[in-house]
Amino acid sequence: MGKFENRTGKIRLGMVGGGSGAFIGGVHRIASRIDDKYELVAGALSSTPEKAAASAQEIGLPADRSYASYVEMAKREARLKDGIEAVSIVTPNHMHFPVAREFLKRGIHVICDKPLTSTLADAKKMAAVVDKSNALFVLTHNYTAYPMMRQARAMVRDGTLGKIRVVQVEYPQDWMTEPADADNKQADWRNDPERSGAGGATGDIGTHAYNLARFVTGLELESLAADLQYFVEGRLTDDNAHVMLRFNGGARGMLWCSQVAPGNENGLRIRVFGEKGGLEWAQENPTNLWFTPNGDHKRLITRNGVGNHGDAMRVSRTPAGHPEGFFEAFATIYSEAARAIIAHRTGDTPPSDVTYPTIHDGVEGMAFIDACVRSSKRNAAWVSIK
Repeated sequence: MGKFENRTGKIRLGMVGGGSGAFIGGVHRIASRIDDKYELVAGALSSTPEKAAASAQEIGLPADRSYASYVEMAKREARLKDGIEAVSIVTPNHMHFPVAREFLKRGIHVICDKPLTSTLADAKKMAAVVDKSNALFVLTHNYTAYPMMRQARAMVRDGTLGKIRVVQVEYPQDWMTEPADADNKQADWRNDPERSGAGGATGDIGTHAYNLARFVTGLELESLAADLQYFVEGRLTDDNAHVMLRFNGGARGMLWCSQVAPGNENGLRIRVFGEKGGLEWAQENPTNLWFTPNGDHKRLITRNGVGNHGDAMRVSRTPAGHPEGFFEAFATIYSEAARAIIAHRTGDTPPSDVTYPTIHDGVEGMAFIDACVRSSKRNAAWVSIK
């Protein structure tokens, strides 16, 4: 039986980080509410006590469930009869591990923003804590939750493309093309290796691109060659990266991520080519997946369209033609986690179709960043994944 075997109804959720002005905190709160599976009841929303209290009041948390520190929150919530069952971690990267550890060791489920940590060493330590804990760990690589990415994965898995030969994935943005203003907190911590980790654009968005390529194709990465750039003067973390990929089984790939590409707002895109055909998807038009059988015309597969795979249909909420995107993808991760958490209450095995990024995806993402940094320091030499 699980720690919360007597719980019924909505999952009582806490949040660490995500106070006033934090974009991703608002995203997670909205996502948790979309499918009505969670109730936010507690938070340590800032490392500054005054801001934490003000942020809690702003979103309607009671004063006695607003905490000045995550350690205090973990200790008290674990003792309360109506304490939280899960916690959402939306802090800068370097805090993911210490925060998660406090809740995991008390049996509280963790839903953590990506990347997993700021270093590969911390990622491995967190994996060890997860393995010892009776709690679940969920990583919010939200792009894997778009219905058309579930459709693409199913098509690759079912052999529609045949043996995969080429994978191309890119994620360009332009918001850091110039030096950031001093009061831009989102840029500030991302340009601090102590808080973001060694990977800048590589860690922030490159891990999303890499994770999506792995999710759709199922291919294991063998080695990579990475060339990281620091184009903006004074920048301490990379703002552009070109990475060549060698997968087990012979497939080859290329990954480009950039935050200094004018004209690109959030240009995540993936293309997969096999012996029998190819797939193409762009995040900025997420309801469309293009499929081209070899020697035939290009075909458009739409979200919730006729004949779509059950994996895609199950995570589609609205009728065909009604766009679903960023918030809904995050909501799918939260709702998949909820299905697992509810099963966990009674010690049941989660439904077989529950799909969300795990601690192992997080460790692999950190190994990807580590390999990119090592390769670039060696003039883009080929390196294996640790």
